[in-house]
Formats: sequence, C-alpha cells, structure tokens
Amino acid sequence: MGLIALEGLQFYAYHGVYEEEMLIGNRFTIDVYIETSFQAAAQTDDVFQTINYETVFLVCQAEMRKPVKLIETLAQNIIWALKHQFNNIQEVKIRIGKQNPLPHAKLKNVYVEENDSFLSQCPRCSGGFLCYGDENCWCQDVQIHSRTREQLREQFNGCLCNNCLNFYAG
Repeated sequence: MGLIALEGLQFYAYHGVYEEEMLIGNRFTIDVYIETSFQAAAQTDDVFQTINYETVFLVCQAEMRKPVKLIETLAQNIIWALKHQFNNIQEVKIRIGKQNPLPHAKLKNVYVEENDSFLSQCPRCSGGFLCYGDENCWCQDVQIHSRTREQLREQFNGCLCNNCLNFYAG
C-alpha cells in the first residue's frame, strides 16, 4: 500500500456561515492523503493505474467552487467526489483549513479533518476487498439475479468480495 499526498492546496472561495463570508470569501488550504496500491502502476508505468494527483487537485478545485456553509460538508463532498472518480482508494483523509475564520476576531486558522476507509472484510470468505458502500460501488455492476442479490443481502451483512459475488453470478 502506498500514500499519495497533496499538501497545501490553496483556494479562495465563498464558504461560511456568516453572510459576509459568502460575499467576500476567504482563503482555504486543503491537504489530501490517499492510501492505495501502487503495484499495478509501478509494474506498467501507467498513470491510469494509479491516483493521478492532477485529477485530485481538479476534484478539489471543482468542489471549492460550490459554496457551502460548513467546511465539514466541504470535506465530505470532496471525499464523495474522489471515491466516484477513482475505484482504488483504500483510505482517504482530507484536512481543510480556513484562514481568519471568525470575522472581527484574532484567530489565525481553523481546520477540520475527515477520514474514510473503504477496506472491507468479506462476510462469506473473510477476504479483504475495497467497497465504497453505496449505489456506485463496483459490486453493483456484477450481473446477479435480483432475487439472488436480495438473498445475499439477507444472509450476509454487507457487500461480498468479487470472488464470492462471481460465485453466485454463475
């Protein structure tokens, strides 16, 4: 497992609870830490087999353009966007700092940090696998009869790994 880190991404954006924050804007700093496997990328020397840090920057930039009141919301929006951009994120941590967060107060910076892990253990075979746990998860693409999928949900708590899903797919 490897770590891809983007530290100190700088943005000027219009996030905040106070009306003046939404009007005048503020400076924000984002740090992104993504754990993933480098094996395929290292063997093929192919940028499409890894997490492209330019794309990570562009995802953050796009989310910064959508005003929200809370930087907690912003952190979760960035994680959601990243996991829907890449299918090989094992863990992600986002730290968002906001300069001069309270109007008319002497406070240099605040930040929030959000972590998420997508490593799961298959309830059938106990093997490890990646699962994003939502309607866009890779397991939704496995062709299994709807009744079989329903029975699997009742029998097992959570998603199954690729090998187990393919066993039931036939």
